Amino acid sequence: MNDDEKDKLPPAGSQKQSPTLYRGPDRRAPYPVSRMAPAFDLVDLARQIEDADRLIGTSVGGKLQVIAEQVRQLRRQAHEILDNARRDQELHRARCNFRRLPGHTYHLYRRPDGESYFSMLAPEDWRDGPPHEYAGSWRLEADQSWTPMGQGDESGDSEEQQALLSALLEKR
Repeated sequence: MNDDEKDKLPPAGSQKQSPTLYRGPDRRAPYPVSRMAPAFDLVDLARQIEDADRLIGTSVGGKLQVIAEQVRQLRRQAHEILDNARRDQELHRARCNFRRLPGHTYHLYRRPDGESYFSMLAPEDWRDGPPHEYAGSWRLEADQSWTPMGQGDESGDSEEQQALLSALLEKR
């Protein structure tokens, strides 16, 4: 052996340590170091990943169903808002020979030619019955929207609104 080869050898008494071999306490090892530790095989790992994927898929599916239901509800509410806006516009275009004030109830009648008009007189206020077809009573709100009034019902709450409110309260 020449001097160059001797320089390349590790000094006497030193051991070459592997960079992948863990040398710390067993309880902190990144992998099982005891022969009594459970064996991890590829099939178990694949099964665990498959179970995790299935559970995540179920969770995501449930959340997406909730979002889809919310979108359907929002779409229904948007259609309802647009329908109410169209109805309110039509009611504002009905003929009226007096100044309409928010908070007051007005009664809508239709002539045979299809023209609508508001009156302050309810159908029962006419001595011989209303002169034209009665089309409902409406209360003008402060935001210039119209609330339908039922027969003798001055609250303005429709059965549909009551059902929706009841359904929401039941979910709580």
